[in-house]
Amino acid sequence: MGKGPGLYTDIGKKAKDLLYKDHNSDQKFSITTSTPSGVAITSTGTKKGDSLLGDVAFQLKQKNTTTDLRVSTDNTVLITATVDEAAPGLKSIFSFRAPDQNSGKIELQYLHEYAGISTSMGLTQNPTVNFSGVMGTNVLALGTDVSFDTKSGSFTKINAGVNFIKDDLIASLTLNDKGDTVNASFYHLVNPLFNTAVGAEVNHKFSTNVNTITVGTQHSLDPLTTVKARVNSAGIANALIQHQWTPKSFFTISGEVDTKAIDKNAKVGLALSLKP
Repeated sequence: MGKGPGLYTDIGKKAKDLLYKDHNSDQKFSITTSTPSGVAITSTGTKKGDSLLGDVAFQLKQKNTTTDLRVSTDNTVLITATVDEAAPGLKSIFSFRAPDQNSGKIELQYLHEYAGISTSMGLTQNPTVNFSGVMGTNVLALGTDVSFDTKSGSFTKINAGVNFIKDDLIASLTLNDKGDTVNASFYHLVNPLFNTAVGAEVNHKFSTNVNTITVGTQHSLDPLTTVKARVNSAGIANALIQHQWTPKSFFTISGEVDTKAIDKNAKVGLALSLKP
């Protein structure tokens, strides 16, 4: 268990990763190589229906600075520069997506033993300002996440959350969409030896009175192979198996089935990630 409460994005993250991370019904291929000078190059291709999307990313790390450049098939270029520990506990991030001249954004993150703060704003004439803050410890943390549109003079996002960690159990509760949605989740590590865990998420939207329940589990068949499964109250079931066949190289097969219309809506995704 790390020191401090972390950032607002850490609230409920363990449950979200168990329930949603690596589940993919699209066909995806990714391969990463490194040059002698230390530049990491990642090529990714994704087939969504009849569309084929791709990008090439370059990453260079020098001391405490990381520079990322991503070129996509939609004719956009994303540039991100991250500076770790510019001051104790401080991280600064600058990003820009060309050719959109209004996409520049700067973000500052600060981690303390009893607080975690993140603030960002667009580099435009009338930017949207985002702020999130968490106070507490690595056991109990309370936080808020808000966005303010300086052009309209109104808040576009108001969220709040609480996170509780006790040994191998993590419970989270968040209030989102300006109070219209409440989300409760938990993550429980059942067997650390086999990385066996269970998780669940309950989402209620007050404006529509709709509830969504999602439950999932994961288990390591061996040190290199993991299986995951989840199902929600809408009848959508997902499963995957992921194998690490060389260090940082993963082969993943995932599938999705609508149990209420199995004959029409079965999807299978294939993801191959090579990271020498």
